[in-house]
Amino acid sequence: MNPALEELKAKVAEFPQSPGVYLWKNAKDKIIYVGKAKSLRARVRSYFNVNDQSLKNKYLMMNVIACDYILTKTEVEAFLLEASLIKKHRPRYNIRLKDDKNYPYIRVSLEHTFPRFYLARRVASDGAMYFGPYSSSLSVRETIRFLNKTFKIRDCSDSFFKTRTRPCISYQIGQCSAPCVKLIDAETYRLDIESSLQFLKGRSIKILKDLKGRMQQAADEERFEFAARLRDSMQAIERIWERQTVVTMNKDYDQDVIAFVGDHRGTLIETLHVRGGRVIGSRPHFMNKFDSTAVGEDPRDWLTSFINQFYLENIVPDEIILPVDLGSDIVKLLQAVFVERQKKRAKVMPATGSEGKKLLDLALTNARSHFQDSVSKADQQSKGLEQIQQKFGLPNLPRRIECYDISNFQGGENVASQVVFEDGLPRKDDYRRYKIKSFEGANDFAAMKEVLTRRFKHTEYEEPDLVVVDGGKGQLSMAIAAMKEIGRPDVCLAGMAKSRTQGEFHDQEVVATQERFFLPGRQNHVTFPQNSEALHILTGIRDEAHRFAITYHRKLRGNRTLESVLDDVTGLGEKRKKALLKKFGSIEAIKQAPIEEITAVGGMNRVVAERVLLQLKELDEEEE
Repeated sequence: MNPALEELKAKVAEFPQSPGVYLWKNAKDKIIYVGKAKSLRARVRSYFNVNDQSLKNKYLMMNVIACDYILTKTEVEAFLLEASLIKKHRPRYNIRLKDDKNYPYIRVSLEHTFPRFYLARRVASDGAMYFGPYSSSLSVRETIRFLNKTFKIRDCSDSFFKTRTRPCISYQIGQCSAPCVKLIDAETYRLDIESSLQFLKGRSIKILKDLKGRMQQAADEERFEFAARLRDSMQAIERIWERQTVVTMNKDYDQDVIAFVGDHRGTLIETLHVRGGRVIGSRPHFMNKFDSTAVGEDPRDWLTSFINQFYLENIVPDEIILPVDLGSDIVKLLQAVFVERQKKRAKVMPATGSEGKKLLDLALTNARSHFQDSVSKADQQSKGLEQIQQKFGLPNLPRRIECYDISNFQGGENVASQVVFEDGLPRKDDYRRYKIKSFEGANDFAAMKEVLTRRFKHTEYEEPDLVVVDGGKGQLSMAIAAMKEIGRPDVCLAGMAKSRTQGEFHDQEVVATQERFFLPGRQNHVTFPQNSEALHILTGIRDEAHRFAITYHRKLRGNRTLESVLDDVTGLGEKRKKALLKKFGSIEAIKQAPIEEITAVGGMNRVVAERVLLQLKELDEEEE
């Protein structure tokens, strides 16, 4: 054991015997592992037992230089804090969910007199009802469209709803009951919402029975048009019901099934979501050979961490079925965590009985299929990164690539984007946008210098293995000079020039050149084969950086347009103007908003709100 670890071991011997979270750090003071403990001293000291170390812990202890801790009152609080810290710091040696927040849900706020359905990306404690998670946003939008069409639920925004004076086209084509203009009363609309909720809960038999009763009553009262609408709704439900797979008879139960497969190439964890006895979706979570800490580990340890993180922002079902028994103590702690987060006590249990084993087999089948797909894709990406390393002469595999793009419009609104790819895939949590502050006008060198200076001041960010700038030799020279000025000449750089077309005359064949890459100290450019994975990765990050910069640029230009329009409103100062920009974001949104909503913005009053609307009306008249 090296002297640094001996000194650290002595420090750890003084840790309190209390519950809490411990944080292993490397030489760059970066957190590389977060763990929880009932007794901090006992748990952290166990890492120094060289005869009882897993493969992960051996690599971990080769890189640690320090250990901090955060005390908690209970072990449950330690579980809660651990998940939050892993999400925030993304430690190298923890199981990390890369797509946890991408799960789409269906949200409905029942506090509204006439509720509607939304697509939501996060489950919040806001009193609304959430259904899901679904496998894709497309499936959520299709389900919402089905509910709106079948049960005539409104699809307009709340601000649009408030300002309607006549029915919109959705009513005219028979897909909305027009509650905005009181063509349906709140009580009847609520019955349609309740039928929609029953459908989302998987209680289709009850819906059909209720709709049939309402249809019969409408027919008896000679409201034949309404009865026909209910009949069409019943037929639509029966058609979609036939397409859904029934996997269990627990009709009133929400279940998640978790299975995993893996080897030295990585680990894939599959989550299968069953609602009301029917599968609504599944999602694979793949940790490749670089990220996977499951090899040689007790699956109960990393599976517990996965469950803790997964349900940080996802709905806790009634039952969670697992391939292993976590033990009664861990199960009780997880249940206490669920109660603390979502006021729900879920059953956490290994697969038992014929139905439980059937569900686990289904999840395993999906896991094996997704594992092969993920490994194949990861192998291709790994080969692409190896090609980049070889062609560019990099000292390390470029697992983390950062790309920067500068954008301006006629010398104004200078902005830059920072896009990050990890292992060949976008890491959107690490995307950054920069508004150039040090100068005005067009100066790409000054912009690049400012952006790189601001970025590399953040020592808490991961160090890039490669930095790509969008452009040829000129842009690369600017980046090299900028990195020297900020004291970071060690960072590997590359300039990327777009392909060009050659052929000036009508009788010449037009030939497209390849994408060209320029490297420091090399006279000639580097190219990759047209269909190589390396080229796909590099062009992908370049295109993403360009898209991200342009999107930000358009947003700023839109805000500037709105700001200039509001400049002429008497009594509208900078604070009120910023509040309006933050609330509405566009001229069109303000024009459509009711005056009460504008008045409710911080610092506003009715007189100024009326002046704003008058100014926008005069602008429309001038354009006409």
